[in-house]
Amino acid sequence: MSLSLTLWLTAALVGTTVLAGWRGARPPDLIKGPRMIPWRAIMVGSAAGAAMLGAHAAVLIGVVTPN
Repeated sequence: MSLSLTLWLTAALVGTTVLAGWRGARPPDLIKGPRMIPWRAIMVGSAAGAAMLGAHAAVLIGVVTPN
């Protein structure tokens, strides 16, 4: 993957993490019923993806990783 694509995907996943964190932290509305979207799971998954893509971007930039 190119560096620009990696950075775009990282930014998108960070945005998804922030959005899902905000939506997951809202108090439940008992009148509307249960939430049908697992916002916390989406937040954790997108944060993990952003971390992996951040490490990939560091390798593409040329950061030396210890062996």
